[in-house]
Amino acid sequence: MTLVDTTAALHHAEPQPHVPAWATQVENDAIRVRRGSVDAALATRHAGRRRLQIAYEIVGAEDAPVLLIAGGISAHRHVAANAADPAPGWAQGLLDAGRALDPRAFRLLSFDYVGADGGLDAPIDTADQADAIALLLDALGIERLRAFVGYSYGALVGLQFAARHPARLQRLVAVSGAHRAHPYAAAWRALQRKAVGLGQHQGGDAHGLSLARQFAMLSYRTPEEFGERFDAAPVLENGRVRVAAEDYLEAAGERFVARISATAWLRLSESIDLHRVDPRQIRIPTTVIAVEGDRLVPLSDAVALVEGLGLHGRLRVLRSRYGHDAFLKETDRIDALLGAALRETTAGVAP
Repeated sequence: MTLVDTTAALHHAEPQPHVPAWATQVENDAIRVRRGSVDAALATRHAGRRRLQIAYEIVGAEDAPVLLIAGGISAHRHVAANAADPAPGWAQGLLDAGRALDPRAFRLLSFDYVGADGGLDAPIDTADQADAIALLLDALGIERLRAFVGYSYGALVGLQFAARHPARLQRLVAVSGAHRAHPYAAAWRALQRKAVGLGQHQGGDAHGLSLARQFAMLSYRTPEEFGERFDAAPVLENGRVRVAAEDYLEAAGERFVARISATAWLRLSESIDLHRVDPRQIRIPTTVIAVEGDRLVPLSDAVALVEGLGLHGRLRVLRSRYGHDAFLKETDRIDALLGAALRETTAGVAP
């Protein structure tokens, strides 16, 4: 295993230390940003042993406790704007100063999922993602995580990590994710994958993937939100009916196609449906945050997960018109729940 690393941070006038030729480094007293990749051999559950690169980003003071943050299947290592990359990240706002995930209080580690680059056209399991994290921690010299904060697919990976590598984790916060795929959600994703397959058959990967994303938006959000935002009469365009939400859905599809390949999306979508973990195998204090009205991860599945966790589990329920996407939209409320969970971790209080 080899480590390729780049480091950057906000610049002050102090002289810089010597930096090897393979890295760049600028730092200040508060925040350092390191970006790089790890070459590793991963024994996957369904596709044998594979050579791959695990790309990562870690933000925060070197001596701070480490938190790993993981999002949905289209999330990546860049969580929020920083000195190395000023572009907004997928969870922009949750890492602001004073938030629960403030990089002045923690070192925040994130990574690109196995298969996210489209280079692995084979079944991918959430257990593979968990084992890849363990390899990444080895390469970075991190013995144990203070906490794993996972949203959506990241919550599934976090559950696998807690089950497979318990000695390397102090606490898990699983937001909008459960121990198995609900049959309704699995059926929805199967139809999305068929849309991608139809596009590929017709020589149009982008069109099929865009349609899949548009279908997904309906499952991520709620009828209540659509009722508020798109309550307008349909219009006739070139002799066809066009409803109010179509512009929104098509724009979402176009943005998605620009940042992920069809192969990556198909394999990571399958990975959600392959996901299975026995909650009784998890002995890590776990806070489960569920959203009432989430059509992909119903509250009943979150309750079943916490029941399986026994004394190790605690449930928090959020009401939101944003459904499954509440973790991206309800920044203040999610931050408050994260803060409470992480304070318990710091204080060593069991749930």
